[in-house]
Amino acid sequence: MIPTLDWRRFSTGSDRSGFIADLGAACKAPGFFLLTGHRIDPALVSAVFSAADGLFDLTEAEKRTLALPSRPKDRGWSKIGTESSTADSPHPDRRETFGIGPETLGNAPQMRWGTPYRGTNVWPDMPGFRDVMLKYFGAAQALSLALHWAIAADLGFPEGWFDARFRKPDASLRLMHYPPARGLEGEMGAGAHVDQDALTLLLTDDEPGLQVWSAEANDWIDVPHVPGAIVVNVGTCLQDWSGGRYAAPLHRVLPPREDRRSVAFFLRPEKRAPQVHQSERSSLQAWAPEATGRHANA
Repeated sequence: MIPTLDWRRFSTGSDRSGFIADLGAACKAPGFFLLTGHRIDPALVSAVFSAADGLFDLTEAEKRTLALPSRPKDRGWSKIGTESSTADSPHPDRRETFGIGPETLGNAPQMRWGTPYRGTNVWPDMPGFRDVMLKYFGAAQALSLALHWAIAADLGFPEGWFDARFRKPDASLRLMHYPPARGLEGEMGAGAHVDQDALTLLLTDDEPGLQVWSAEANDWIDVPHVPGAIVVNVGTCLQDWSGGRYAAPLHRVLPPREDRRSVAFFLRPEKRAPQVHQSERSSLQAWAPEATGRHANA
């Protein structure tokens, strides 16, 4: 069972302690939850999906001009069959994607040093596409950062503990299109994997397919689509920060019957996030050495 949490319980202060407790339970197992009351404008979400549809409707020749082979996962277009979410799998993911990162000027130090997840975005020649995507990028980032205040409270971290680790987050946004299944053996929309970040915020349409592994059920369980809700899941960075109390869940996407679309926002700590003093390590009992650097480079 994937729990549904109403963000207004925390954001308005009406039931902060209850929300924090429910959030902590969801992050421990199954590591997935649905978030309602998040105040991201439904019109903006609709505009994001419409813009993504327009992008994926371009001809392959047009989309090839948006591909960046040197940075296939976090910038530009990737063709169906060129990625595999499951390491060493003989079956590549059957989806096409488009990656967007923080806007960084070409002469910025991060560009010169090749910092992970920092670089120049490539944009299609589609009116309004860039503005819509960057507006949603900002809204998703603000929400994911706010969630970390509740997470800090649940883990017993000092108030605002995460702030210094996300001053300039290495975040990315991925638009994903899954074409209908062909019925081939071993075919997957996205193979089983865990996310290498702190939190993932996912917009989905009403086409099923997303599943998470449940140790309790010893089986895959469906992640439902709830109109207006955002799917949130824990990544390995937050699992490390929590000292293993939170679970970065294994999940996958089955080949859909009809075209399936989703939009994922991945929040990662910045490359040079501050380290933790030994005294703080002992009191928190949750710090995994080198977690920030390791996940910033994932």
